[in-house]
Amino acid sequence: MKYDVIIVGAGVAGLYAAMHIPKSKNVLIINKRETFKCNSFYAQGGIALAIDAEDIPCHIQDTLDAGAGLCSEEAVRVLSESSRAIIDDLIERGFEFDRDPSGNLLYTKEAAHSKERILHAGGDATGRYMHYFLLQQNPHPMLTDARVVDLLIKDGECYGVTVLDHRESRNIYADNIILASGGVGSLYEFHTNAPCISADMQGLCVMKGIELNDMEMMQFHPTVFVDSDSAQKLLLTEALRGEGATVEDENGRRFLFDYDERGELASRDIVSKAIYDHNKKTKMQTYLSLKNFDHVYFTKRFPNLYKSLQLLGYDVPKQRVPISPAFHYAIGGIKTDVNGAVPSVKSLYAIGEVASTKVHGANRLASNSLLEGLVFGKRAVEHLLKTKSSKKELRFEVGNEIMSLKEDKEKKNLLRRIMWENVSIVRTKKGLEQALHQINALLNEKIGKLLKFRLLTAREIVLGALARDESIGVHFIQKDDND
Repeated sequence: MKYDVIIVGAGVAGLYAAMHIPKSKNVLIINKRETFKCNSFYAQGGIALAIDAEDIPCHIQDTLDAGAGLCSEEAVRVLSESSRAIIDDLIERGFEFDRDPSGNLLYTKEAAHSKERILHAGGDATGRYMHYFLLQQNPHPMLTDARVVDLLIKDGECYGVTVLDHRESRNIYADNIILASGGVGSLYEFHTNAPCISADMQGLCVMKGIELNDMEMMQFHPTVFVDSDSAQKLLLTEALRGEGATVEDENGRRFLFDYDERGELASRDIVSKAIYDHNKKTKMQTYLSLKNFDHVYFTKRFPNLYKSLQLLGYDVPKQRVPISPAFHYAIGGIKTDVNGAVPSVKSLYAIGEVASTKVHGANRLASNSLLEGLVFGKRAVEHLLKTKSSKKELRFEVGNEIMSLKEDKEKKNLLRRIMWENVSIVRTKKGLEQALHQINALLNEKIGKLLKFRLLTAREIVLGALARDESIGVHFIQKDDND
């Protein structure tokens, strides 16, 4: 059976793209695990937009400023100019954003934004609400618990994918393929991502010679609850600091102003590095203080965080919470144009966190990620629908590679430690070279294909970091002690 479109991934980007493909088209969505196991589901903060035509230049400038000169101005302009229509489309379809008592949309402010322009749903559950809504709206079939392990490419054109479905590999063909598989969270020892976000598609693209872009740009979220045993940590949304939460050390001192005059409202890269540096210098634990919040307001505005932290034994907002940065978002990814098309391969698109449109530059502006997935998901569909396909019929042999070995789990954990210790918030050339040596050594061992995906992606991150000598945005190079 041949499909018109295959979408790999069922997060917000993939589902919104699917929504814009007519029911008359033959579409298949492929999802690696349960539908809620995606980064979209965990997005707390909200979705940014240019509120009106007058706000577009400001939203563009805030995004460019956060991106530290590495954004594509064209991509940022597309993002901002499309934002209002995207939000209106969701509302017209029945999605409900939070509103004030008078029924007006409730806009809030987050770090590095010049005004209140963030919309939320369910208080601190915007991603969860939006993901559930898009799942309900989805008109197309979905293949779950199946992972893509190969792209069927010949002569610069993609003809379909190979899926691992119940331990058996088989080929599925389509006129167009959209990759919306998410980021790289499981490469790091501590992260805020869904557990199954494991950099498969990025590594597969390396194997296929498809260009990745800005892979050294990995964003760490500064306010993450640290006292838990799992690799996935509880994110404490940017909106908390935007609405009055403060960062302090054990003595109650708000040290962020030593690093940036905006304090808690500085961009994520600055706050993360400041916490890292202060902790290293003082050997103190860092805390997020919520005492500026009224108790009733806090329970209504952040209901899920309130419940989670209460269950963990914290009397919030009265009691402060220990925090530390953790990996959060892959800014770099598969190189695309502003239509989500992969330039080097016909019929192949990438959208959302797996892609690099260069809209985020060197540091993603808070709450621009959901917006990016929606905007470029829609644009990818519009582009493929108007692009006539004269693709000839081809059939590919199903590969017989070993997907995993018993020893791979221990090597995955080693890779997580390597990435956390040497390729995270603060990097040194010596540490990066050590990481590269270790990753290359693992690649030379007998490993399964799934681990190879992770290692190839990790190596691209390290190589990108080594190639960029100057610190910029989330990429911070510290001189080695003997320099």
